Amino acid sequence: MAQQDIRFTEFLLKTGALKFGSFTLKSGRISPYFINAGAFNTGARIYELGRFYANRIEQAMAEGKLPTHIDTVFGPAYKGIPLAVTTAMALYQNHGLEVGYTFDRKERKDHGDGGMMVGKPLEDGMRVLLVDDVMTAGTAVREVVPKLKAEANVEIVGLVLSVDRMERTNNSDSSAVETIQSEFGFPVLAITNVRELFEAGQAITKADGTPYVTETIMHDAQQYLAQYGVAEV
Repeated sequence: MAQQDIRFTEFLLKTGALKFGSFTLKSGRISPYFINAGAFNTGARIYELGRFYANRIEQAMAEGKLPTHIDTVFGPAYKGIPLAVTTAMALYQNHGLEVGYTFDRKERKDHGDGGMMVGKPLEDGMRVLLVDDVMTAGTAVREVVPKLKAEANVEIVGLVLSVDRMERTNNSDSSAVETIQSEFGFPVLAITNVRELFEAGQAITKADGTPYVTETIMHDAQQYLAQYGVAEV
């Protein structure tokens, strides 16, 4: 397992962004874990999160999965707004890449600068990279792509997530990530996936020496993934 996966898992656990219990998802499924993006609520935490996104992007560029030139990072309102900003900042500060950030409004503004977008204006031919936290069914992507295309003839080069839940979509053997990749033709990348996350969590301990991911938590996760998960490739 890569050190990046271990460090990111530790970050999620110690900030309380990764929670264990019983959580009802939008899909109606009862999940034994939940990623709470609201936990990244301080300057230090959102800054560190941006570094993880930027590192994953730089790695994907080196692997040829993303182009080395990106014009702007787009985050869908509302959770994606701080992600776009902190990722753009970290790409510049840690990797020397100057990219813009853009996000959408929930309602069109008809005064001042107006329009549906805030940040770097979208123009024909621009390369846009999407960022989001966790994708369950891909609904947000399907809403965002038409908005971007309505603004300009941009090229969406990929989507970067924090965690790939690796779950099958309803009535399909494919995951949401696989479905979106097939539907839109751009890569969907994650900093880590749920299987790597739970594996790393078993080795990360609290102050009292007990692991964050206990045998019970691991068992519940394995049962959930056996029912809803896709195989790791």
